[in-house]
Amino acid sequence: MANRIQLTTDGHKAYLDAVEDAFGADIDFAQLVKMYGTLSQQKHDSRRYSPAEFTGSEKHVKSGNPDMRKVSTSYVERQNLTMRMHMRRFTRLTNSFSKKLENHMHAISLYFMFYNFVKIHKSLKVTPAMAAGISKTLWEISDIVALIPEEAPKKRGSYKKKIIN
Repeated sequence: MANRIQLTTDGHKAYLDAVEDAFGADIDFAQLVKMYGTLSQQKHDSRRYSPAEFTGSEKHVKSGNPDMRKVSTSYVERQNLTMRMHMRRFTRLTNSFSKKLENHMHAISLYFMFYNFVKIHKSLKVTPAMAAGISKTLWEISDIVALIPEEAPKKRGSYKKKIIN
C-alpha cells in the first residue's frame, strides 16, 4: 500500500486478532461499538423484525493513531449493501448459493474484479483501479476471463439413481 491504512471495525472481538494477524502494528485501527436498548413489550409485538433502538456508540483506539473524526463503519456497510444488491447469493431467501466454498470464493473474486476494474463509478468518473493508479485502461469482462488459467475439465463422478422403496 502506498499510504498507511486506517481501519474501523465494529466491536466484534474476533476482529482484534484478525487485524493483528493481517497488519501487525502497522495500522491505525479503531473500533466503533454501537449500543442498542431493548424495546418495550408493547413496541416489541408490532416491531418484531425491526432492530432494537440505537442508544449510542463509543469509539476505541486499538492500535496506531487513527483520526477519530474518520472512525466510521458507514463505508463498509455501504459496500456490503452494494455487494448484496449485485450478487443475489447474498440476499435472503434465495436459491443462488454455492454448495462448495471454493465456488463461493470464486464468485466473490469475480465480483470484486468487476467492481474495481470494469465498473465506472459515478463519483469517481473512472473505475477504482484507475483512480488508484493500478490500471490506466478501462477493463472489459473479457479481460477478466483472460486471467483465468485454462485447466482440463475434471471428470465428474457417476450419477447414481436413488431407488425409493
